[in-house]
Amino acid sequence: QEQLLESGGGLVQAGGSLRLSCAASGRTFSNYAMGWFRQAPGTERAFVAGITASGAGTYYAASVKGRFTISRDNAKNTVYLQMNVLKPEDTAVYYCGVNYGSSWSLREKDFGSWGQGTQVTVSA
Repeated sequence: QEQLLESGGGLVQAGGSLRLSCAASGRTFSNYAMGWFRQAPGTERAFVAGITASGAGTYYAASVKGRFTISRDNAKNTVYLQMNVLKPEDTAVYYCGVNYGSSWSLREKDFGSWGQGTQVTVSA
């Protein structure tokens, strides 16, 4: 089973950018679709972006489409989330997860092997 470690979070002003990374330690990383989710205080974990196993297909939550880009490097066992034009409402803990369900799933229950998360805080 994959083990995941997120990094790259921090404090940024509105309009700024951050790039999150998620490094996987397993041998089967390239076999799985991956996703990014986020959880703000007092809310449930919500889908942000997903990517197919090959990286050829990507899909996004409506709230981030056009601002965020998910990508992966299977040679480095890493998935990325480039976040541009950040808004205060993007403030959350961001998690990456392995998609054990269908390639285009947005459902949290289809994902697992969660990392510990990385905090993103966007100031107004």
